[in-house]
Amino acid sequence: MIESFAPVVPAHPRVLVLGSIPGVSSLKQSAYYAHHQNQFWRLMSAVLQESTPSEYTDRLAMLNRHGIALWDVLARCERDGSLDSAIRAEQPNDIESLLQEHPSIRLIALNGRKAASSFRKHICLSPGVSVLELPSSSAANALQSFEEKCDQWLGLRTALAAPI
Repeated sequence: MIESFAPVVPAHPRVLVLGSIPGVSSLKQSAYYAHHQNQFWRLMSAVLQESTPSEYTDRLAMLNRHGIALWDVLARCERDGSLDSAIRAEQPNDIESLLQEHPSIRLIALNGRKAASSFRKHICLSPGVSVLELPSSSAANALQSFEEKCDQWLGLRTALAAPI
């Protein structure tokens, strides 16, 4: 059984980015999106029009400055390796409670197909919160180039530009 990390939530979040559950590299490093080939931090830097910080704490600070919270749909599951297709016995995080605690969140961005399917399976969405399904930032998602992924991830800018 593997477990997700605690959510990373700034004071007034507007966007909640949800992955499925951390991969092996992330679990070993206790850091979201730690695998060196995962494109999450490059994608977020492009969305936020900032250079990608090299230190994990600076990466989290970048999200914090822009009102972006980070978590996973799944709290725990069984999985051999890092592939989402190997996930079994999934148990969701209490995303509904997080949304109640932070009503400033107006958009949930789902990082990849597994995050989207688990979200639809387990989560009852609060009224007034939109959902944006995005291509996975994982290196395992080789169907799209970085540029093609980035075009879709740039949709986060609209939610970030809206007043709180």
